[in-house]
Amino acid sequence: MAEQNELIEFYGRECPHCMTMVPFIDKLEKETGKKVTRVEVWHHSENAHLMQQVDKGFCGGVPFFYNMNTGKWLCGAVDYGTLKQWALGK
Repeated sequence: MAEQNELIEFYGRECPHCMTMVPFIDKLEKETGKKVTRVEVWHHSENAHLMQQVDKGFCGGVPFFYNMNTGKWLCGAVDYGTLKQWALGK
């Protein structure tokens, strides 16, 4: 998962809030060229453990977005503008 601008989304496969974020993530990747690593946590215990380590009790659920470069996170479904600002480190 090493990339210059490491952006991670922890999600659940059947999570309706996570599903609403898919078009925003796709748009973000196309517009900015930044890749969001998507990590499924509901069906993968290792990924769920990783999310707990990164989350540190901030969100406690999905979708949970984490920017490894800035340490900034987003909890839950957000609008596109908020997602883009997070991805750009603003």
